[in-house]
Amino acid sequence: MDVLQSFLLGIIQGLTEFLPISSSGHLVLGKQILGVEVETGITFEIVVHFGTLCSILIYYRKIIWDIIVSGVGFIRSPAQKKEDPKVKLIGFILISMIPAMAIGFTLEDQIEAIFSSPLLVSVMLIVTGLILFSTRFVGEVDKEVNTARSFLIGIAQSFAMIPGISRSGSTISAALWLGVKREEAANFSFLMLIPVIAGAMLLEVSDLIEVGLSDAALINLVTGFLAAFISGYYALTYLIIILKRKGFHYFSYYCWAIGGVGLIYYLSV
Repeated sequence: MDVLQSFLLGIIQGLTEFLPISSSGHLVLGKQILGVEVETGITFEIVVHFGTLCSILIYYRKIIWDIIVSGVGFIRSPAQKKEDPKVKLIGFILISMIPAMAIGFTLEDQIEAIFSSPLLVSVMLIVTGLILFSTRFVGEVDKEVNTARSFLIGIAQSFAMIPGISRSGSTISAALWLGVKREEAANFSFLMLIPVIAGAMLLEVSDLIEVGLSDAALINLVTGFLAAFISGYYALTYLIIILKRKGFHYFSYYCWAIGGVGLIYYLSV
């Protein structure tokens, strides 16, 4: 993989992590189209995901800072801070992680194996399109995230471990069907992503310390990271605007088009 391919894949990751069209699925198809052989295996996916994580940290910096302050306050004085909305949000985020962690620890090898199947990705993109299109029929949404809703949204996130199933598409769609307000659905979807990517990054870094990286691989990872970070920030900003305008389901047409073309192509070869 050269620097240009790393740059293009980083942009693909940044745009598709937040737009509900499956970043992992597009990375699989992108590598197929570009003929990329990624020397660092799944490490590249983790690094470009980290780039989009940094996009979230910058975009939500004020909310994240408030969460940190409230969390520290809760540790110092649990009785006084237990009703703080930001403290409750920390709890909801932790609850949402349970399904993904359970599946990730038990099915990690199988999940990595299907990352190389573009045919499966094409099928799952069509499924993602169906999920997104269903939000067209969601009625008024006026509820907030609570314990039960956060766990159900976490279940939706666990299905997104399958490449081609959009994480943001699944979690935001689930939140909307549960009646969560549109902007809050998006905010929770991306805030709950922070510990998931951070945890995966830490595990990958520990492996990299043991095996090391060549200079060429390091340059590719840095290029992919920067491309994902910059494009991810603008994609996140755009998605929030689209969601407020109730245009979330329009992304289904794109998923059907890409998935359909991929399905036809890979069934014919």
